[in-house]
Amino acid sequence: MQLRKLLLQPSSPLRVLLSSKYPFPLLQKCSRFSSSSSSESQIPNSHSVEPLDDNRSEHASTAISIDRSGLYNPPGILLALVYFISFQFRGGPISVAEYMEEVLTNPKAGFYINRDVFGAEGDFITSPEMVGVWAMCLWEQMGQPNRVNLVELGPGRGTLMADLLRGASKFKNFTESLHIHLVECSPTLQKLQHHNLKCMDENNANDNVEERTISSLAGTPVSWHAALEQVPSGFPTIIVAHEFYDALPVHQFQKTTRGWCEKLVDIAEDSSFRFVLSPQPTPATLFLLQRCKWAADKELEKLEHIEVCAKAMELTGAMAKRIGSDGGGALIIDYGLNGVVTDSLQAIRKHKFVDLFDNPGSADLSAYVDFASISHSAEEASERVSVHGPMTQSQFLGSLGINFRVESLLQNCTEEQAESLRTGYWSLVGEGEAPFWEGPDEQAPIGMGTRYLAMAIVNKNQGVPVPFE
Repeated sequence: MQLRKLLLQPSSPLRVLLSSKYPFPLLQKCSRFSSSSSSESQIPNSHSVEPLDDNRSEHASTAISIDRSGLYNPPGILLALVYFISFQFRGGPISVAEYMEEVLTNPKAGFYINRDVFGAEGDFITSPEMVGVWAMCLWEQMGQPNRVNLVELGPGRGTLMADLLRGASKFKNFTESLHIHLVECSPTLQKLQHHNLKCMDENNANDNVEERTISSLAGTPVSWHAALEQVPSGFPTIIVAHEFYDALPVHQFQKTTRGWCEKLVDIAEDSSFRFVLSPQPTPATLFLLQRCKWAADKELEKLEHIEVCAKAMELTGAMAKRIGSDGGGALIIDYGLNGVVTDSLQAIRKHKFVDLFDNPGSADLSAYVDFASISHSAEEASERVSVHGPMTQSQFLGSLGINFRVESLLQNCTEEQAESLRTGYWSLVGEGEAPFWEGPDEQAPIGMGTRYLAMAIVNKNQGVPVPFE
């Protein structure tokens, strides 16, 4: 109903966008994904003994490949990271989450920290224009406040936010209300975001006025933060988390004769890394108990492994509390499941699955997102928020009008542009390999329309967000 009203309004962002002749920024820049199987299953279990042997590469073909390992890592940096991780074992084995966090975000040699891991082809697999429409529609439902925090978690190269601002630049009331906040821990990526958002640093003669950074794309101020907690509160907040949750560190548990044991990372006699099981409950067991409380007994009975993302649960709780008190909402788009995740952690280097312990810091690590856990975490953190979804990305973008948008663009483009549009469109909303593809098999676009899910968390006072009616 809300979507229909927006389409009928002559000045609505959705109607203006669908009738525009300007091309989709995203459909020309979709990331390349590879998957050797169309199976929706998670990576099968490959760790079942104490100590555990890792044979993940034999089973990896059933998982999604999200490749962000574009650039070369100097061997010295990799060795330094291995040494640093090994140094952590002075107190005994470490959790999989601790290992994952060091590999990805170690200040000296973490995978995400000192280089651009996304490459030139873009760093997203959704439509910035449609995300922008969602944000504008939510802003209208909020009563069009004159000050809004627009927050992106893990903004990559800043491409999604840049395209969002370009698409929204015609809607001055909306863009003039925005203050962009980018939550990014990598200094290298912060510089890329500054460049791609075409930022300028304002010099103020008045000593009492702080210097501001302004994006010339829409004249909006931009700030960077290491964590969501640093974003100023007290203002309505719209949060975008696209391909952010999948990189948060996960704890892994295995069912044994003595109950659920956490899987840990240890050093073997030959100085290589190996998996072992904790002999007693660990601090993360509290998060496992919470996750099991949210699951049905029948769902848990058949499971031998469970993956729990404590940071996702805590982050979602913090987001929900802020949205509940300040107003606004969050849009989460990622690949995952609406249920318990078992054993999905994977390492990807140059579009291929590799061993989790192979040259730490040279491969991307990611895991399926447990959307059911996100939903429960938000609802328990604040009674003032409501959770909507998840729905597939295909449903999300389709309901926002992407089909009509593509049809409109195809009427005003060259054959080369049309091919690019069809390829990008399939990557967004299709499933499996594109049936129309005539090029090399290894370059065939893989549709992520059902692999990616979208979920919204909003303040209850704002009603049901588009397009979750």
